[in-house]
Amino acid sequence: MTRFKKFRYLMVLTSFIIIGSCGPVVMTTGISEPPPPWFYPNRVEVVRYVYFPEYFFYYDLSARTYIYLDGGVWVRRNFLPPRYRNLDLRRSRYERVKGYRNDDIQRYHEEHNANRGRSNRNTPGRRS
Repeated sequence: MTRFKKFRYLMVLTSFIIIGSCGPVVMTTGISEPPPPWFYPNRVEVVRYVYFPEYFFYYDLSARTYIYLDGGVWVRRNFLPPRYRNLDLRRSRYERVKGYRNDDIQRYHEEHNANRGRSNRNTPGRRS
């Protein structure tokens, strides 16, 4: 191998190593800042919402707001209410809401998560 070919081979190899070690990339629309520290995906994904099923709230990555029920009404806030003050979201389980980009998370929630975690007292054929 000539000296130039060795150098070129070394540069290509180095480039692949550098690109491969860059880590995860998050793709969202309208976001200019990195996602919060608790959201660290292991691959490239296009998501707008993240759902925390144990605590019953969403996080909008593009608007950088938390969405939760407050007195039966869905509200958007930049911070969580005091009842979630001691949560460590880095250790909390969350689900990426894939394929849903609309602003109305209430409709998505009613279709996918409305009965999650509830008792089955309203299921047909069951009497209490």
